[in-house]
Amino acid sequence: MSDQFHPEHDDMPPEAGLASPRFDVPEPPHPVNWNLLTANDLEAELLELNRWVDWLRHTYGLPASVVPPYWHRHPELLWELSALHLHWLCAYDPEQNGSAPLGWHRDFADARARLRDWVSACGTRLDRDRPTRQTSWPGEDPTQPIEDSPITDRDEDFVRFVIDMVDARQEAEDAFFAGIDPETGEV
Repeated sequence: MSDQFHPEHDDMPPEAGLASPRFDVPEPPHPVNWNLLTANDLEAELLELNRWVDWLRHTYGLPASVVPPYWHRHPELLWELSALHLHWLCAYDPEQNGSAPLGWHRDFADARARLRDWVSACGTRLDRDRPTRQTSWPGEDPTQPIEDSPITDRDEDFVRFVIDMVDARQEAEDAFFAGIDPETGEV
């Protein structure tokens, strides 16, 4: 008889797996500024956040009104979930105070309320999505009408989203580095 615990379902957070990038090279948790990531870092962070959000929604039974399938297409949800992920990593760090997980759960309740507000405002749902509506300020061009589109394959859309985002970031990096004078190093 073994004294190891083998759960029926893999409910361990993604960071705990052997395939996790954090397993081979421990790195302290750090805030993610999505605007400043390189193309490679953007891909890695999106994939890691996606694994964690999937674990989170299954572990806590979160409805689409809190974490919708296309959360990745809404910056307000991406930033909130990213901050919540960082908070979770810090709260469950082995060197953290024993009460830190309680603080995370208290803050998780607040985050769920904000997520509900943003999901309601942006209009994404379980079966359909639309870009977050933007309010035009006086003097700005009016915004274009926004149409809902059906969600048919969430995973396929996430992969396409990551590829598109990474390609756009790589193009921006390439354009920046192409403008550098090789002799002076100046832009």
